Amino acid sequence: MTGDDELLQVEQVIERLIKRYPSVLPTDIEFIVRDIHKRFAGVRIHDFVPLLIEKAARQAISDRTADLPVIHAAAPMP
Repeated sequence: MTGDDELLQVEQVIERLIKRYPSVLPTDIEFIVRDIHKRFAGVRIHDFVPLLIEKAARQAISDRTADLPVIHAAAPMP
């Protein structure tokens, strides 16, 4: 995998996570993903880096949102 391919896949991870977690600010998701991506800078094989980033980011976002109250939409009035 080239560096450009990896960056493209990381952008796709960000897009997927933004759709998956609409209650989390997109800028927060981007920060989490890019911060995790930095941890993989020194690895020799980058083929699975985007997959590992997405998994770690999902866990980080889930941990972060676990403490938030659940808001249920009110039922429409008849």
